[in-house]
Amino acid sequence: MIHLVLYQPEIPPNTGNVIRTAMATGSVVHLIKPYGFVLNEKHLKRAGMDYVDLTDIREHLNWTDFMETEKPVNIFFLTRYGHKAPDQFDFTKCEGDIYLVFGRESTGIDKAILKDHLDHCIRLPMKREARSLNLSNCVAIMTYEVLRQLGYPGLSGDEVIKGSDFLERNEWKQVD
Repeated sequence: MIHLVLYQPEIPPNTGNVIRTAMATGSVVHLIKPYGFVLNEKHLKRAGMDYVDLTDIREHLNWTDFMETEKPVNIFFLTRYGHKAPDQFDFTKCEGDIYLVFGRESTGIDKAILKDHLDHCIRLPMKREARSLNLSNCVAIMTYEVLRQLGYPGLSGDEVIKGSDFLERNEWKQVD
């Protein structure tokens, strides 16, 4: 199972988008306090849609509480200070759950935490002039890289709501 860990998130729409990604991929969301917002349905509902109630969301008082509660073995950190791209990690070799940690939007993950895990720091390659990507985009990119390597376990490759043959059935109207 994939665990998406948000270290002190600050922007409610990003957290809502992460919840939406977690629901769609069967991942667990961990939120580490303090937050930059009040965690309630109003702040998360818009981006998280109706997925908030369908997602396993776990709150932690702080980093120490998270580590003591979860005891993650396979833990990876997305940070601008990482020296390896996501494809340089072989997630298929991880036995058990995989934890992906993402930092707060303004300052990232606490540097003291990163220093203890340098060999598990990941950086998304980008142009030199770019400081960072949006948090929820990073979560989606990393989640799907792990899932790609694992063969998308438990996920559907077909449209299940309208049916996998929806386009072939011509039950839609063509736009001119």
